[in-house]
Amino acid sequence: MSPAASEIPHRDPAERWQALGVLAIAMLLGMTGWFSATAVIPQLRELWGLSAAAAAWLTIAVQIGFVAGALMAAVFNIADRLPPRHLMCYGASLAALANALLLFEPPLALAVLLRAMTGLGLAGVYPPAMKAMATWFKVKRGTALGIMVGALTIGSATPHLVNGLGGLDWRLVIAASSLMSLAGGLIARYLGRDGPFDFPRAVFDPGKAWQVFADRPVRLACIGYFGHMWELYAMWAWFGVFLADVLSRNAAQLPAALSAVTTFAAIGMGALGCWVGGVLGDRWGRARATSLAMIVSGSCALIIGLIPGSAWPLILLVGLIWGFWVVADSAQFSTAITELGDQRYIGTALTLQVAIGYVVTIPTLWLIPIVHEALGWAWAFGLLALGPLVGTIAMQNLGAIESDRARAQGSR
Repeated sequence: MSPAASEIPHRDPAERWQALGVLAIAMLLGMTGWFSATAVIPQLRELWGLSAAAAAWLTIAVQIGFVAGALMAAVFNIADRLPPRHLMCYGASLAALANALLLFEPPLALAVLLRAMTGLGLAGVYPPAMKAMATWFKVKRGTALGIMVGALTIGSATPHLVNGLGGLDWRLVIAASSLMSLAGGLIARYLGRDGPFDFPRAVFDPGKAWQVFADRPVRLACIGYFGHMWELYAMWAWFGVFLADVLSRNAAQLPAALSAVTTFAAIGMGALGCWVGGVLGDRWGRARATSLAMIVSGSCALIIGLIPGSAWPLILLVGLIWGFWVVADSAQFSTAITELGDQRYIGTALTLQVAIGYVVTIPTLWLIPIVHEALGWAWAFGLLALGPLVGTIAMQNLGAIESDRARAQGSR
């Protein structure tokens, strides 16, 4: 651990929670372009005559654009050479513009390109927001970053609530989300402030992007994050489909919207989980807190598909527990990077970690329906437990390294 990261002050500045509120709101608004097309895909399919596969590209393109933007930012050290709040403003503005152009009802190929450009812009919002917040906290950094990811989790859950309540006109959703993205960037730039624990400005060094993994503790924290991401987005994407399938076959008397509203509740529970994960991370350490979250979420992945459909209330309960813990550890991996990494290139490290993490989501997003069709939900969701297993092993190794360092320092 670098000296700058190990010299923990006795307390964070008094205005830290106000800064947290501003940045959390800015990130939540700035990222709304990610969720907008998800909420209106049923309408776009009907309006534009899209097949299910074609409509899926409106979501996949955002992932691809986000990864491309994050990798570009990492290679060119953009997140460490530009002030993070400025970068949030530029990224949110690009995302807002690309999202708003969908209102002109472009051909599918152009619409997919615009969604990719939206993701590219959002790569300038999420990692810089985490870095900006880290400048305000050291003692409670895990809790603060947990609240930031909790805000993002609420945004991810909202389309399910919109669909469950009957949806909104797609033009209104696209226009409103574009305005909110722009507002988020402007709030970050002009209402946000940098904290006292600023990171040193980096010089351009493309090699630093890949040297992130040369340090073993940082590498282990990244592997833990990759295991977490193997599970997270597949759970978020397919839990609603699974639940609708179970309820349609076993609880026909219930309204069809129940699955969408319950999916919103399950994913939304993760916001509370992020806060709890942050508190535990600050008290117990990142390795212990993340291991607990992955053990519980991985266990839910293993058992939920084995529960008989007739016991659907139990499935709902396990789903809420799963949604709580599946994202509770997310911010703690980023927090570990800010504490363990080269302080000059924290933005690069965070961006590269997130970029590869989102690449890891693609195989499970693709495999779940294939495995479900061939073997059933138990095998499909059981596949997700592999990620938490690998992630827990990595974080336990990281915990052993940190314990050895603590004992060595105590013996001096």
